[in-house]
Amino acid sequence: MSNDATDTFLTQDAFDRLHAELDHLSTTGREEIAKRIESAREEGDLKENGGYHAAKDEQGKQEARIRTLQALLKYAKVGVAPESTGVVQSGTVVTAVVAGGEERFLLGNREIAANSELDVYSEASPLGAAIMGKREGDSVTYTAPNGREIPVEVVKVETYSGQ
Repeated sequence: MSNDATDTFLTQDAFDRLHAELDHLSTTGREEIAKRIESAREEGDLKENGGYHAAKDEQGKQEARIRTLQALLKYAKVGVAPESTGVVQSGTVVTAVVAGGEERFLLGNREIAANSELDVYSEASPLGAAIMGKREGDSVTYTAPNGREIPVEVVKVETYSGQ
């Protein structure tokens, strides 16, 4: 069943890398943090135990990352980047003139391009939502978080090659 609000395109490489991270955090990572918390707890008074509080904070961040990865992988659409047909879609590289300056970026999830120099914009971002489905040569405006109307012209749409 497709859930367009949460479906995320991932390359096989990105999916495998994220799955390995989730496996590590869910097993070894949890064990390591539990040991650090127990060790800090043995030092005495928890109110003034900086090591204990730091370990608990790290545990919270780790559990949040686990939940994020679980949700991302649950709805991932794994495959190759879509072939560009000149239409902006998730997983394509877009060159656009944004507020007068040219930018080149990947439209999708930042996890796809973890090892890339490309900036990444989410499909749900104001810019991403405004250009989704637009063709090369199309112009549109979107409202920035500060309330300004930002003009955008889609110059080029390319297939993402992993770089």
